[in-house]
Amino acid sequence: MVSEKVGGAEGTKLDDDFKEMEKKVDVTSKAVTEVLARTIEYLQPNPASRAKLTMLNTVSKIRGQVKNPGYPQSEGLLGECMIRHGKELGGESNFGDALLDAGESMKRLAEVKDSLDIEVKQNFIDPLQNLCDKDLKEIQHHLKKLEGRRLDFDYKKKRQGKIPDEELRQAMEKFEESKEVAETSMHHLLETDIEQVSQLSALVDAQLDYHRQAVQILDELADKLKRRMRDASSRPKREYKPKPRELLDLGEPEQPNGGFPCAAAPKTTASSSFRSSDKPIRTPSRSMPPLDQPSCKALYDFEPENDGELGFREGDIITLTNQIDENWYEGMLDGQSGFFPLSYVEVLVPLPQ
Repeated sequence: MVSEKVGGAEGTKLDDDFKEMEKKVDVTSKAVTEVLARTIEYLQPNPASRAKLTMLNTVSKIRGQVKNPGYPQSEGLLGECMIRHGKELGGESNFGDALLDAGESMKRLAEVKDSLDIEVKQNFIDPLQNLCDKDLKEIQHHLKKLEGRRLDFDYKKKRQGKIPDEELRQAMEKFEESKEVAETSMHHLLETDIEQVSQLSALVDAQLDYHRQAVQILDELADKLKRRMRDASSRPKREYKPKPRELLDLGEPEQPNGGFPCAAAPKTTASSSFRSSDKPIRTPSRSMPPLDQPSCKALYDFEPENDGELGFREGDIITLTNQIDENWYEGMLDGQSGFFPLSYVEVLVPLPQ
């Protein structure tokens, strides 16, 4: 080769058909190599899982047909997380039950994904890898050998007359022999590329099967979740009713005069936000407003703590006059008007909209 470039000697040229064939083989080799790498990335974006997927062929030979690739699928990890928290929330939680449904579906998706990985590995990746390791590698070996014999033949042609004719003839025969072997192997590869089409078809079939099963699993999950939403919306909502506050019993105060009680002076307050002790106690009998007007029934006792609040006892019927906001009403009882919390009453006749 140095002699060709430096000395300007004309080397033996390969015909155009051979060069075209060699070019197609080179393109095929690059295509197979990159498609293999991208397919493994497609199946497993995680680098650690990709390494395990690459080792799956060896594991398969040792154990036979494998049903699990040996690494966790992301869908399975998500499913386990959902199931764990769904169980913690318990069966009385709508969200907890939904998490259990979704978690089981995610685990089913992981099993389908396992099947996809193994199917693609066995019917697409392994055959292409075999093509790289054997056929393409063999062709490269033949081409390299051909190049060496071509250079040897050209060198001996330059020395024609200085070497025996038999040596030149043998060099030419070896060159022609290598050229024929390389051409035959390349021709066989290019003419049988329908095998690669078959392998590509197997990849697509595996993907279709995976997506069909995935759609079925997700459709079933979507139906379950919609059914849960309908059931929840049809059930009456449980209203939160706070428990009545317990009164603090401090007992009788100690008397400083030897145990004889003293008459307590009536207390007065400087602020309207405190109750006065001489406030008259309501009697159980109340005037009942007619139930044809907006009204509510007291569920608990309510002691007003601020100006403008209306106090009442459990069972009182209060006339509604206005709704201040979503938590407070304004009403009248025994001629007194004031505000009170909605959570302490049950509305009998609502206010007109």
